[in-house]
Amino acid sequence: MSAFPDTSFLCALYRLQANSPIAASYFAQMPGPLEVSTLLLYEFRQAVRFQVRLHRHDSSKGYTQAEGNCMLADLKADLVSGAVVTVPAPWPEIHLAAERLSERHTDAGGHRSMDILHVATALELGAKEFLTFDKNQRMLAEAEGMMVPL
Repeated sequence: MSAFPDTSFLCALYRLQANSPIAASYFAQMPGPLEVSTLLLYEFRQAVRFQVRLHRHDSSKGYTQAEGNCMLADLKADLVSGAVVTVPAPWPEIHLAAERLSERHTDAGGHRSMDILHVATALELGAKEFLTFDKNQRMLAEAEGMMVPL
């Protein structure tokens, strides 16, 4: 595995935002499919659903139902076409790696559980690059020796 994304990368791919051109360019130049974990897919889908709910209760927040549906449909199409593939993840090893990352970095860096789990997944899967637009997650991945090319 050469690169592993986080949710911010997927959001930039599937919803127009400031980082979308960077994410789209990187995705287009990848030599193979974008590899993701089931946990990453769950977090992305949950985030979209949550943003739709926010918008429904306050139209100044979140995503419209149409936007959310489009994001989820585009992801599904990429999974069906093979542009995005789910890779098997060794969850017991990832959880141990996440615990080590938490112990080493959370106090100083204030890292969230899901962010640690995504970096631990990338490390355990042997990714050389971590794809994120999140500053805090970038710091964690770089502290662990990963390149963050975005």
